[in-house]
Amino acid sequence: MTPATPTTARSLPGSGEERRHLIVAIVNNKPGVLNRVASLMRARNFNIESLAVSVTERSDTSRMTLTIVGDEVHVEQAAKQLYKLIDVLKVQDVTDESIVEHEFALIKVRATKRTRPEIVSVAEMHRSKVVDLGDEAVIVEAVGEPTEIDTLVELLREFGIKELVRTGSVVMSRGSGSIEEQVKR
Repeated sequence: MTPATPTTARSLPGSGEERRHLIVAIVNNKPGVLNRVASLMRARNFNIESLAVSVTERSDTSRMTLTIVGDEVHVEQAAKQLYKLIDVLKVQDVTDESIVEHEFALIKVRATKRTRPEIVSVAEMHRSKVVDLGDEAVIVEAVGEPTEIDTLVELLREFGIKELVRTGSVVMSRGSGSIEEQVKR
């Protein structure tokens, strides 16, 4: 009898490492498109961390920015499946591109006469502004990279956050190129 030769594991594409991905999709601005995109992500077992949708400079198209976590192979497959949906015109994973990424947040913080000046100071130090100054609460408006928003939220947490709303990321590639110009009509 010959000794058994050890079998080697078959190498699969991708690292298998799950990480945050930013997907931009240009879609026809029609009812039901958002539902089809969300359903596809659900069917592929992706949790959408954030989803920002708005009309583009053309009233007949919308731009979606999806923030999802997954490995590169599964995200690539999801992007390919998005292309198969009716009304999806262009899909691009911009995770590894040079981009500008921002989100918007409103943070309502508990305030007293004693803590109000400190809350205002924290907001100003983080290039945010106070948009409402009440007797028992202050509303801070912040715009910036998600990590900047996270930092501000953590600093304001010590005062007590009453309410928080974030838009999720919107992204745009740096330079003169445009995903919307790539859409074939």
